[in-house]
Amino acid sequence: MCRNITTLRGLEPAATSEEIEAAARQYVRKVTGVQQLSDQTREAFERAVAEVAAITARVLDELPERRTPPATVPPLRRAEVQERIRARMAAREEHERLHEQGIAHAHGDDGLAVPHEHA
Repeated sequence: MCRNITTLRGLEPAATSEEIEAAARQYVRKVTGVQQLSDQTREAFERAVAEVAAITARVLDELPERRTPPATVPPLRRAEVQERIRARMAAREEHERLHEQGIAHAHGDDGLAVPHEHA
């Protein structure tokens, strides 16, 4: 998890709902210490993310415009982050396909399929 939450005020174009939710999720993770959701933490965690995102969107709308844009680009706007997201989505889709087709496979620490080594 990144240690810094990116400044969203003053972005051009304006921060998207996805960027606001990502910042809210990062904030809730940091203050709660919850990194992996469980059945016991999921509902409260997701509710907190939704509430923080709503408040963040409201304050961004209510504050006056910044004179200068933020110095850093939000992660969701970075090419390398977009590539990691695409790769993770492709891995999840492949994992779901293996389950749907009943193909045996191992699971990694992230819960996704691990390719079998062929000897």
